This record gives sequence, C-alpha cells and structure tokens, in this order.
Amino acid sequence: MGIPMSRPAQVIDLDTMRKRQRAKKRLVRLSPELDGLEMLYHLASDPETLYGMPLLAWGMREDGEVVGLVPWMEALTPCHQLDDPQFGHFIGYRDPETDEVFHSAPDHKVFELEHAAAYFDYEETLESTLIQQLPDTLGTHALCMDSEDEPWQLKQVFGWRLYNNGEIEALLVDEELVESTPVVAGDPCLYPGHSRHQVVYFFQRVIANRIKQEDTATLEALALMISND
Repeated sequence: MGIPMSRPAQVIDLDTMRKRQRAKKRLVRLSPELDGLEMLYHLASDPETLYGMPLLAWGMREDGEVVGLVPWMEALTPCHQLDDPQFGHFIGYRDPETDEVFHSAPDHKVFELEHAAAYFDYEETLESTLIQQLPDTLGTHALCMDSEDEPWQLKQVFGWRLYNNGEIEALLVDEELVESTPVVAGDPCLYPGHSRHQVVYFFQRVIANRIKQEDTATLEALALMISND
C-alpha cells in the first residue's frame, strides 16, 4: 500500500518549468567589447593548442549572469556554449595586453550592463520588440543560403539586433535598396538575416577574405562543413 498523503500532491508542469528556465537564460541587454578582449578555445584534435577569437559583445541574461558573445556558426553565441569536439571547446577569456586569462565577465562590464538594464527597463509584451542594436566591429561576414539549387551569397554583417524574447539577429544589407552611403542604422536597405535566408553561417573577416579570394583549402573546408550540416 502507498503512504497516505496529508495534502494533495502538487502537479508539476514540466513544460512550464522549462520555459521559466529558458527565460532566465534570455539575454536582456548587450554591451559592445571595444578593448580587444578575446575568447580562448581549443580543438579536440589538438587540445594543447589554444586559439583566440575577439569578442564582439557581452550580454546580460535575465538571471543576472553576464556572458561573452562571439559570431559562431549560425548565431551570436555565448562563449560558454562552445563545446563541440570538431569546431571548438571554450577555455576562458583573455586580455591580450596582459595575457591574463579569466573565466567570468570583468567587473566593469557587469556594472555597465547592470546599470544599463536598470535604466532601460522595458515593459513585458508578447509582440516581438526591438530592444537594442549594436554595430558589428569585427568585420563579420555571413554566408547565406536559400536552397540547394541557388548559389550562396557572402555578405558583410552590418550590425546585430536584440529582441525582447532574447533572440539576436544579424543585420545584412540589400545592395539593391541602398539609397545613400555609408549605410547607417535605420536605413531601409537593412534586413535581419534569417527573415530572408534559410541558412546563415558566420565567419571572421580573415576567413571571409579567403572565401572571396577562392582559396582552395578554405573552399574545400567550407564544402565539407555544409555537406555535414
């Protein structure tokens, strides 16, 4: 026999709990990284060699955690989420001027984001709302693909948009709609990448230039990555 309960058991809605946990990880504020701090990572094939990649920004989550962000594969990604045996595993952050390696956001960025999030306290809404827009300072490029039958396009990323649901979209330029240069935030020629393209991959400026120059090794690696995906 079961043990009698003194009060009814509480039914736990697992779906609701998952949504609450995701909400705590939702990004609510961004701050650009302008001092050259980097992300360190290594590859499973060569764990002794560390690679550095400049941080684009820092992001504050709803639970107050501050994380470094880099354009990685198909998204502007929190560094802590990089744990892939083929593409890279996150080690920590690095200040290239001092060679200091650390594992959490620096205090000055935490303070900046806390004060900014408190000042820009937006009301909750179910509609998709633009919260913030940052310029891209790294020369990031996006490889855009619509279908297997259509050629891919390599576009420079103009900036990044943060929405109230925590999603971040890359801003790309429709060259046919450019009316004046330089392009600035708010111009009608700008559009979120995933609103028009089925797949969007992000590359650093060095890799993008190799693709433009039709470097054989880079194109072979690109073809392999796309076919595996």
